[in-house]
Amino acid sequence: MAQQKGIIKLRGTIGDITFYKTKDGHLAREKGGLDAKRIANDPAFQRTRENGSEFGRAGKAGKTLRLSLRTLLLNSSDSRMVSRLTQSMIKVIQADTTSIRGLRNVIDGEAELLNGFDFNINSTLGSCLFVPYVKNIDRVSGELSITIAPFVPSTMISAPSGTTHFKIISGGSEVDFEAETFVSASKETAPLPWNMTLTVAINHVNTVTANSIKPLFLALGMEFYQEVNGQMYALKNGAYNPLALVAVSGL
Repeated sequence: MAQQKGIIKLRGTIGDITFYKTKDGHLAREKGGLDAKRIANDPAFQRTRENGSEFGRAGKAGKTLRLSLRTLLLNSSDSRMVSRLTQSMIKVIQADTTSIRGLRNVIDGEAELLNGFDFNINSTLGSCLFVPYVKNIDRVSGELSITIAPFVPSTMISAPSGTTHFKIISGGSEVDFEAETFVSASKETAPLPWNMTLTVAINHVNTVTANSIKPLFLALGMEFYQEVNGQMYALKNGAYNPLALVAVSGL
């Protein structure tokens, strides 16, 4: 690809050249590629079709998981989170050792590979929260819980400049990747002052379907705020809010 220079930036197609804008600037590339019918039917592209099928399946699975955690993700994700999650879903699908290539899926794969996934790579949970926490997925009761003992915020939380308050947030999801449906629940604390005062114990219980046979996901994160004249404002529009999957139970 080539980078456009000059005052006037083009968009669209002129002849065999396509002009477009990305995060890396205004670029241009020559049109090309293989005929779609050939890719769909030529035996030489069997691997390509299989990879494409699994990539599409990974994209749909990632979308369903994101939707199940939408309440938390509204303020806790980076600009490339979707593509990163899709790549992680591909690894889950590739771990399927029972289905043939091209038909591998999340259900027969290893959903546990998503454990530890950070939705905001610009502010990871491990770089912000240093207090120990107990995470638990009780499949029988359908309770996905987080327990945090009392702690001193200013010593156990690394907060961005300007922070006066924070919230601890969590969410539990039961995801049916085949039907592309989910059951989810979320919890959050009230805004807590980021200071040297010991907090009370925090106990979040997110309840989904009891005795579920679907993959279960538990997420934990934080939101940072700045208090101005008695009002709470999301710090830098949530750019530094961490959120991660801290426990996964697949079947």
